[in-house]
Amino acid sequence: MSKPGFNILAGPDSVLLREHIDSLLLAHAPEAGKNQVKTWERHFFWGDEPLTPFWEKLTLQGLFAEPRVVVLRNAQNLPAAELKKISAALGSVNQQIWPFICFEVEMEKGKAKLPAAAAKLQCLDFARKQGWYSEIPGLDPRSIKSFAAREAKRLELYLSPQDLESVSQYLPPDAGAIRLEMEKLALACPQNTLTPEALAMLEQREDMDIFSFLQGLQNSANPAGVWGKFMKDNLASSDSGLFSFLAMLLREARILWQLKAGENVFLPPRVIQDKTRLAGTLGYGGLARIWDLALQADKGVKTGERSPQQAFERIIAELFTLFRAQSVARPSAQPRSRPATRPMPPVTAPPPDPSTVRAR
Repeated sequence: MSKPGFNILAGPDSVLLREHIDSLLLAHAPEAGKNQVKTWERHFFWGDEPLTPFWEKLTLQGLFAEPRVVVLRNAQNLPAAELKKISAALGSVNQQIWPFICFEVEMEKGKAKLPAAAAKLQCLDFARKQGWYSEIPGLDPRSIKSFAAREAKRLELYLSPQDLESVSQYLPPDAGAIRLEMEKLALACPQNTLTPEALAMLEQREDMDIFSFLQGLQNSANPAGVWGKFMKDNLASSDSGLFSFLAMLLREARILWQLKAGENVFLPPRVIQDKTRLAGTLGYGGLARIWDLALQADKGVKTGERSPQQAFERIIAELFTLFRAQSVARPSAQPRSRPATRPMPPVTAPPPDPSTVRAR
């Protein structure tokens, strides 16, 4: 059976969209050409980035006509004019090229909430008629359990029905996050059987609110007081306390990076607003700096250069400096004739994502 001319996908979960693409590619293996290529050459692009490379892969054929998959993610971020241009181009794409246009949007009343400009596209209407349009809903409590069971099987982790029920109640409705949690769980179970200690790793600890701690550093003139309260309320005076803090810090930095990049993150609306605001204030440079500071603290303790207490004090001081610098650099309501207290840093391209959130 021949492959579709193109596919349009819509849904809130990028991992589930990727899995749907993989299933289609598996069902439609490319024909071997002169160079005997039997697998798809894959290329990923984002709608919130310049599209010049996307257009090159979509329209230009290589010397050996390699079968090519071109995936455009976050298409909902494109302006209407660009969407119309893509719609027109999809009608004349070479048969050796398979485009996937992904709208990573929320579901509303059982349907994907597409932008108004996208809903009017001719390519979307044509894809619906041809069966090339798919909506992939996000996870709900029932599908969380089935997804977790599938991940456990992939990782060769045995979970009884009772174990699966216990694990599922701690998992968020996010396939990428579930995959990471299940991999962590598998590493904690060397005998491939769930233990009470491993299950305890998944329990959410509301009192350890790293985001409130970061907000405190940003808004407080007394970083030592913020740090002392956080230590007293949450962390033991042991080596493991530092590493627990670093793990929470990196997890929060990853969430902020996703929000800055326009990714879908499943959080309460109020929390998303606050975190999006903080991510915008820090920018890519500030978020990358958090990773750098965490790695320095980790290395300092493990190499014996610093004690855990010294590492704590240093990273808190550096974080406070980072947050205060970003706060000063934000635009103010001062007259234009008055220079800012500190000049804005030069605009540069965002550094590579140190997390695995975007696997290109």
